[in-house]
Amino acid sequence: MERSPLNPMIGTLRRFHRDERAFTLVELLVVVTILGILAAVVTASLVGLTATAKANACAEELRTVQTAMDAMMAKNNITSVTASAADTSTWTALPTGTGTEPLSPGFVRQSQTMGSYTWSAAGLVSAAATGGCT
Repeated sequence: MERSPLNPMIGTLRRFHRDERAFTLVELLVVVTILGILAAVVTASLVGLTATAKANACAEELRTVQTAMDAMMAKNNITSVTASAADTSTWTALPTGTGTEPLSPGFVRQSQTMGSYTWSAAGLVSAAATGGCT
């Protein structure tokens, strides 16, 4: 009977299979511990980002509303508006006064803002004390 050329390869594969080792429990525990430490470091570094992002978003929204107020006043060639009696976050009918037009939709894209704002007769916009966005 003739020997097949595959027989030596099968013997080699069986030898490799016998020499294989699995990971030990200690090795697995070390890897899991390292992953846990890395996760803790990443989580700790992300904790402060939410508060910073919210503060930056509020400041940017205030600048946007102020820019919209300035643009509306410049377009209509007016120097004063009726000062706000209460804080607001809806701009479809505000501000009021002679020659004014609402900030939304012509000057701000959204009719509702995240925070509430007040403004002076000169058009200076400021964040309201109880608007959620300070």
